[in-house]
This record gives sequence, structure tokens and C-alpha cells, in this order.
Amino acid sequence: MTRIKSAAVIGAGVIGSGWIARLLLNGIDVYVYDPSEEAPQNVDKVIENAGRAYKKLLTPDLPKRGSLVFKNSVAEASKSADIIIEAVPERLSVKQAVYKEVEHSAKSNAIIASSTSGILPTELQAEMSSPDRLIVAHPFNPVYLLPLVELVGGSKTSTKAIENAKRIVTEIGMFPLHIKKEIPAFIADRLLESVWREALWLVNDDIATTEEIDNAIRYGFGLRWAQMGLFETYRLAGGEAGMRHFISQFGPCLEWPWTHLMDVPEFTEELVDKVSNQSDEQSGQFSIHELEKKRDDNLVDFLKVLKENRWGAGNTLKEFEDRLNKTKKRTDFAKLDLTAPLLTLKTKVLKEWADYNGHMTESRYLECFSEASTEMMAIVGVDEEYISSIGSYFTVETHIRHLDEVLIGERVYATTQVIHGAGKKLHLFHYLYHNDGRLLATAEHMLIHVNLETRGASIPSDLVINRVECVHEAHQKLKKPEGLARAVGDKY
Repeated sequence: MTRIKSAAVIGAGVIGSGWIARLLLNGIDVYVYDPSEEAPQNVDKVIENAGRAYKKLLTPDLPKRGSLVFKNSVAEASKSADIIIEAVPERLSVKQAVYKEVEHSAKSNAIIASSTSGILPTELQAEMSSPDRLIVAHPFNPVYLLPLVELVGGSKTSTKAIENAKRIVTEIGMFPLHIKKEIPAFIADRLLESVWREALWLVNDDIATTEEIDNAIRYGFGLRWAQMGLFETYRLAGGEAGMRHFISQFGPCLEWPWTHLMDVPEFTEELVDKVSNQSDEQSGQFSIHELEKKRDDNLVDFLKVLKENRWGAGNTLKEFEDRLNKTKKRTDFAKLDLTAPLLTLKTKVLKEWADYNGHMTESRYLECFSEASTEMMAIVGVDEEYISSIGSYFTVETHIRHLDEVLIGERVYATTQVIHGAGKKLHLFHYLYHNDGRLLATAEHMLIHVNLETRGASIPSDLVINRVECVHEAHQKLKKPEGLARAVGDKY
């Protein structure tokens, strides 16, 4: 099955809007049905949040945004979609009514995915004419940022539907957790509900306020859970002896009367008021939109750190970025415009690239020029395959001039001029520009081709030599760069 081109989302609430944003920003056309007149406006806000977050989260450009079309019925939204995502209220009869309309109009090979947080898929598919294509795909808010999606098949769900669902969510940057045995509320929500029940008792019994409970999570075990989960965290708590020691030491505590886990406080007006009032006192000074932005900013930074450390959810993000980078089409060398320096870099200034004033730091200028050199090498044929089998160019000398400043979030691009290219040598001159056209810096690099087996200077392949000489010959007609062959500082 090829990559999907279109999707339908039935229900544009918090979860449905999150699905819409993630799909759209992955270049997928989305057809939406929601009876609420406010749905388009609410969806636009979520898409705006997602776009803002992705600009901070991702280095490569996303595909061209898909189109968003609101339809007047479930059937109209579903008829041309490759996947139909149901995100309507948690009532079995309502969901089954949606599936009846979907099946009446949808393509025979379209997957039907429910965002239910707890209803069993076997119950959902009970009245369907083609139950084999229904699967639960339970995501977490915000859907456009959190990668987890629980996939659960019912008794009549086909293996093909499950595998196709895995592939689809992986392609849009999510982590599919296939739950192989049906259970109400699946895995994540069962865990969350147990914590929620205990938290309600702590508030009900005046032991802790909502803020104190949240602080216990966000300043403590929540940070551990975010990167290691539950069992891996407890494995570490056992020290060198690991999980066995932890269980033997702390397992008996489970029999102590610490918890109300098997009981739930009565939802009296008093308890509802207490929880609501304490939550207002805790967070009421912020609007929901402000809290959403702060949540997203924190998640972006956390995910980026996890990506750099190749850990947990960061691996999913890294794989997503790698897929986006692979989709970039390299220009045919024969079609390159050699009458000007070549475009070798397009990026933006990330938060971690800047100093306390928000300006890009010196080391990041060099990083940009290094990326420009790498792209220039790929243009002349020194790509990953070449490097793994033949050799590469090593930088032996660099000179950078810093001419202007650039701030966090601003986009920059680089162009490269070949000053000299013959034999083992490749002499490059890079220009780094702000997106508004200001010249920010220049860099002059001398590179030598090296055989990676002998670690000594070597002659490149004929293809690389011919391409380098071709660009060099064309760029000799360009104006000599200002600052070429400059030295640092005064003569003493």
C-alpha cells in the first residue's frame, strides 16, 4: 500500500483537531465533518498551534501542507479518503452510527480508525458489514506533538488493517504501540486512571491540593517517566542489583494500606467544587491558549533533547526527520544553474543555537558552513554511498567573517562558490544570508580529498573530478568574493 494522500476526520474536537493538524502538516488532504458551527475556527487555532510547534521542533521542511475541506455529512467526508478517523463522543451508539454512514460511502480498502480512549474494538465493529478494517487508534493530546498511538484490533480486525495502520501513523511521525489483547481503556489510560483515582482521594481527604499533586509529578517522577517509563525507572531504583532487588525490597509495600486504588470517592458537588476551585487557583491566571503554548514549548524542548540523546520518544522524532530529509529531491547536476553561487543550505536558527540575547552563537555559524560544505560535496558526487566506499573531503583550513546578527527562529540560507577545484583540492567560499537578503557571514574553506581506508590524501573518482572542474570553470566567471584570502587581525 502506497503512502496515503487523503484522510477523513469525523469529529473536530480536541482529539479530532489534533489529528487534522498532524495530517495536514504531513501533506495529507483532510476532509472533515463536524456539525458545530465553531468547528472550523477551533480547528484553525489547533493548526496554528501545531505549525508554531513544528517550526521549533523540526529542522527539515515539512511537505507542502495538505488541503482542508469541511463537508456537510459523514458520507461526503469519507468517500475519497484512504483512512477515516472517528473522533466523536464516547458513546457506542453514536460511534456505530458513524461507521454505518462511513461504510455506505467509503472506498472498500479504506481503514476506519476509532480514537476511542476505552471502548473495545470488538464492540465498535459489532454492527459493521466490513468489520475487518476497523481498528482503534488511540492518540494523546496534543496529537500533533505526542507520538504515542495505541493500536488495538477487535476480534474481526484483519492483520492487514493493523499493519497498514502501523505504517500510516509511522509515516506521520508517530509511535504505534500495538496492544495485542483487548482490554477496556487499553494500557495508557488504565495507568492514568489509577493515578487520577488516587489523586482525587488525596484532594477529597484534604491531604493535598491539586497544585501539590501536580508538583509531585512534574518535579519528580514525571520527568523520569517521560524518558524511561515505569519499569525501567524502578530497575534503576534497584541499583546494581536491578529489578530483582527493587521488587524484593519494595514489593511488600504493595500490601500496606497506602492506597484507595480499589475504591473511588463519591463524586459529590463538594468534591467537584473543591477540585475545580483549587485548579482555578492553581492555573486560572493563564488562559487555555497560554497554557497550550507553554505545554507545547516544553514538549518541543524535551523532545529535541531526547532526539539528541537518541532516547525514547526522541528516536521516533529522529526517524521522522530522517524520512523528511530523504524525501528532498536533489537537483540533477546537469540542470544546475552554474551562473551564480549554488544554494547549499536552508535552515532556521534554533533556540539552542543562540546566546542569552537570542543571537546565533559563533559555533553555529561554523555549523551552517559545515552543512553547506557537506551539501556542496553531495552536489559533486561525494554523497553517503561515495563516502562509504571511496572517500571524502576533509576541511584543512577555515576562515570566517562575521558581518551581521541573526536571531532565534529567523531563517537563513547559504550559497557556495567554487574558487578552485582540481586534483585533491577543493577551495570553497560560502555566503550565509538572512532570509531578508542581508549577508550575515562568509567562510572560506580549503578541503582535501582523503581515502578513508589509508587516511591519506587521494585523487577523487573521475565523476567527482569532472563535476568539480565543471563548477570551477563556470564559477571563474563570477566576481571575486570580497574577503577572499584575508588574514585575521593586524600585522604586528
